[in-house]
Amino acid sequence: MHPHEKLLHRFYQAFQRRDYAGMAACYHPEATFEDAAFRLQGPDIGKMWRMLCGQGRDMRLAYNDIRADDQQGSATWYARYTFSKTRRPVHNHIRAHFTFQDGLIRTHHDQFSFWRWSRQALGPIGWLLGWSGFLQRKVQATAAQSLAAYRPRLNQ
Repeated sequence: MHPHEKLLHRFYQAFQRRDYAGMAACYHPEATFEDAAFRLQGPDIGKMWRMLCGQGRDMRLAYNDIRADDQQGSATWYARYTFSKTRRPVHNHIRAHFTFQDGLIRTHHDQFSFWRWSRQALGPIGWLLGWSGFLQRKVQATAAQSLAAYRPRLNQ
């Protein structure tokens, strides 16, 4: 097994345990992360995982299809959780893409259907507006505000 495949297994196994510190340790110090809600760099990535793992107390995660070589990697993962803002159940299917540097994750990009996610997480609003850039920008702004509000608690 390629060392980067082992790294991705270690990352997702930590995620399954909600071990945000173990997840953060898999990232290069100059890493970037992007998905439909977040665009982050460096230490903010670990802070995001800490917040999401803390909020996702009922989160269940499965992953498969790990592939990696010297430069890039990919995985498929599935998350089931209750969306904290609406208390609605979500089952999300995500395709992850990675690049590596110095044996760590340098870039991480998660892709999923925002409309499918928003229908589950937001209910009627997601059904009506989940296809729109307006709702995605609103979710991104709310996610950024949530992470900013969570930061002070990280230092306690």
